[in-house]
Amino acid sequence: MLTRRSVLVAGNGYVGQRLLAALPAASAIAVNRTAREPINDNPTVAVDLDDASLNALPVTGDAIIYTVPPAAVDGPDPRLSRFVAALANGDRLPQRFVYFSTSGVYGDCGGHLVDESATPRPATSRARRRLAAERLLQSWGEENGVELCILRVPGIYGPGRLGLERLTEGEPVLMDADANPGNRIHVDDLVQCALAAAAVEPVVPLCNVGDGDHRSGTWFAKAVAAEAGLPAPPEIPRHEAERSFSQRRLSFLAESRRLDTSRMSDELGVLPLYADALD
Repeated sequence: MLTRRSVLVAGNGYVGQRLLAALPAASAIAVNRTAREPINDNPTVAVDLDDASLNALPVTGDAIIYTVPPAAVDGPDPRLSRFVAALANGDRLPQRFVYFSTSGVYGDCGGHLVDESATPRPATSRARRRLAAERLLQSWGEENGVELCILRVPGIYGPGRLGLERLTEGEPVLMDADANPGNRIHVDDLVQCALAAAAVEPVVPLCNVGDGDHRSGTWFAKAVAAEAGLPAPPEIPRHEAERSFSQRRLSFLAESRRLDTSRMSDELGVLPLYADALD
């Protein structure tokens, strides 16, 4: 799918490693806090994005796919700010920049279907940081003539990220009757979205991504348990969850929406391989 000559992947974590494996051999380079072994002949070099100089930042490719989460500070992300400033000051500007944001920027939508025209109303600090990053990149892209594609990403699942540890420990989940609609994407589908976002013409400036399956997180946890041969997790009502769940977990349960991913298929040209998490 990718037709551009070279790609820089910022971040070599759960998604970044799969991006390197999916990109053509020797067509990409990744930057990460620590160097790692090449994946599909695509190397990872050590670049500390919290280092003000960023002297080790390599010459970028035709596209950058940025997977690094924002620093946990209020206001514009200093990590991202330094990165894009180094691109502009070091003659490293790409043609296109793909940024992983979050569907959390929409806030609570009362379970309604939400497309990209919806006004963001982030209710959590992490979502506010992502929206600030989106706005920073939009201004930077306009000033420097760089095409920008923002992917608004829901919960990512896949091998090693299925919540098996919590299920094994018997942690409770919200009872299905009290649960909100779910929004998820398999890591391999997210990789295909990122590759398409880096290459498709014309650029898609903003795109919700997801598997289109809005069954609840409780359904997902029970389905994973069944597939793994584990007991179904105990279910508790919302009022009990509010006393026992962490604040972070409760913040996810407080928001309800269903992502409209029509643009993902119609403009990015990506149909999820995992439209049903049980496939």
